[in-house]
Amino acid sequence: MVITFYTKVLEDELVGPFFIERLGDDLMNSTWAPHLDLLTDFWASFTIGDTNYRGNPFGPHVDMKGLTRETFQQWLRLFFTTLDEVYEPHVGEQLKQRSEIIASNFMRNLGL
Repeated sequence: MVITFYTKVLEDELVGPFFIERLGDDLMNSTWAPHLDLLTDFWASFTIGDTNYRGNPFGPHVDMKGLTRETFQQWLRLFFTTLDEVYEPHVGEQLKQRSEIIASNFMRNLGL
């Protein structure tokens, strides 16, 4: 799911530039590799109760210039499309609900 989703993100004109600026435009580069592992652990904590995630998901967003509500809404659209492609509906719906909560909290904490 993570690879499928971030492939879409990198191709997106609104969301992609935020990731490309920090990590580059090639998911297979050495900068993306640890980030993909971190993201996999993050989402595995919600889907299968995995406890490997160690991080602060909000932290990196604090100093990102140019983030808007529209950016988060587009991120959610891409994420929902990916979930519909990859997961059975009951699993996808759980992740959709969780991602909406996360995005809402991020926007509130960023003052968007």
